[in-house]
Amino acid sequence: MGTFRNGTTRFLKAAIRKKKIVTPNIIPRSEHNISRANISENAVKVLYRLHNAGYQAHLVGGGVRDLLLGHEPKDFDIATDASPEEVKAVFRNCRLIGRRFRLAHVHFGREIIEVATFRGMHEDSQLADRNADNGMLMRDNVYGTIEEDALRRDFTVNALYYNIEDFSVIDYTGGMVDLEKGLLRLLGDPATRYREDPVRMLRAVRFAAKLGFRIDRACEAPLPEMGVLLRSVPAARLFEEILKLFMSGTAVQAFEKLRHYNLFSQLFPETDECLAHEDHDFPITFVVRGLHNTDLRIREGKPVTPAFLFAVLLWEPVRRITELLMASGEPPFLAVQQSGAEVIARQIMHTSIPRRFSMPMREIWQLQHRFEQHGGKRAKRLLAHPRFRAAYDFLLLRAEAGEADNDLAKWWTDMQEAKPEVRSRMTDKEGPVTGARRRRRRRSKPAERGDV
Repeated sequence: MGTFRNGTTRFLKAAIRKKKIVTPNIIPRSEHNISRANISENAVKVLYRLHNAGYQAHLVGGGVRDLLLGHEPKDFDIATDASPEEVKAVFRNCRLIGRRFRLAHVHFGREIIEVATFRGMHEDSQLADRNADNGMLMRDNVYGTIEEDALRRDFTVNALYYNIEDFSVIDYTGGMVDLEKGLLRLLGDPATRYREDPVRMLRAVRFAAKLGFRIDRACEAPLPEMGVLLRSVPAARLFEEILKLFMSGTAVQAFEKLRHYNLFSQLFPETDECLAHEDHDFPITFVVRGLHNTDLRIREGKPVTPAFLFAVLLWEPVRRITELLMASGEPPFLAVQQSGAEVIARQIMHTSIPRRFSMPMREIWQLQHRFEQHGGKRAKRLLAHPRFRAAYDFLLLRAEAGEADNDLAKWWTDMQEAKPEVRSRMTDKEGPVTGARRRRRRRSKPAERGDV
């Protein structure tokens, strides 16, 4: 069974239901590049201990995919025919988690090796496990064989198994062929799989951006119309998916693909509305530069925070409401304070933002107008603010995008690099005139609060 076609899924289902033996494509150790030296030492321990206890033990999913591509995996997940309780009996350092699908977490200090029991096929009659309105899977505690587990995976490239018994790679779905082609292909009918779990749409975009793969035509066709299903996903889960999309080193590519498939509008509707209707490139340039900055920091091993990321993604709606409030006579500080609160309150209906991130976001926004007021002791007080560095980086992005004055950004750069006596001379007099900020072109039709 060296090659696989689109009928693979139907063939596997029929064979499994008739209890026929399905012959996978077995890639021996001599024909693939996976080495135990590149697998987490603790994951290898788990694999061997399960195997020695008489159970099947396979490395599976993204870890196998990344190893085959020559990448360093982030996680090492294991699949076995042992039940969660049997896994727990083998490892004293094991905890069982999950309601929708029980998982075993084997703890080695800060490293956790996730062990999942082979999942089985859902019969069409098992309606109790699905939401009657949208077909989403609500429970998934159905165990089965490795053949069934392979079919239950999302993409073929994630359905490859590394067998610790003989170090071979087991392929039931044509994942090796798709891996060589750089193709992301869902197992089963794409529309059905998206209804089962709408987050698969975001995973398709994330993997395409991360791996540089193209999405199979049949899998990408439903994306623009089915994006609305993301509204049924818990906001907390979408927050985690956004972090995976934008904090994996390929945020710019993920952003472009999300917009292409009309999925960004489901995650950040107000931002998407602003980007779609502005008559200049400032907002998109700002967002892209912010995401590019995040990508660079991740590649350089520098810390990144969701607070800065979300501050970038939500800045345009905050800025627009701030300008409307200021035009009505609201002081700048109160205007940005109110606009920030309004935008965050509406955003958390789509994706949750923990308070530990929303508070720094608001501070980053609120400090922007203070950069324009730097006479006397105000500059020194601002330099000492705990959120100064993040707010300063935010100002630089605004200047690079043409939304803030470059001279203002340069003044604050010089201020930080100056010696104490030079700083005193700089703050003894007013810096660049506040009104010198580049004025943005007004829209042909004045914005109203209802447009935001």
